Amino acid sequence: MRDPLIAVVGVCASGKTTLVNALRFHGYRARQVSQEHSYVPDMWQRITRPDILIYLGASLEAIRSRRSDSQWPERLRSLQLERLSFARTHCDFYIWTDGLSPDEVLQDALAFLDGLRAA
Repeated sequence: MRDPLIAVVGVCASGKTTLVNALRFHGYRARQVSQEHSYVPDMWQRITRPDILIYLGASLEAIRSRRSDSQWPERLRSLQLERLSFARTHCDFYIWTDGLSPDEVLQDALAFLDGLRAA
């Protein structure tokens, strides 16, 4: 694959930005998908079709801890579970970010991309 377009999605905007900037530094064409509420089955129609889709996942507990309010309505919890399930099924690479530093996330992504180049 020559100069693939990489789209990064996930629940943490700062994590996506950090990974996209690091991938760009390493010479990849990467972009952040910023539509937090578009992680539903039609998300891929809303963005330029990427060659590679990387999803930065996190546990519901980690997502909840990032929210400013302590309430997590059942409707939002159900939607998030649906989004995470869909992403795990349809993305090219899913990185579970709980407990990982930004450098570790980058190293996982680079290892995945290096594996694609070698194939």
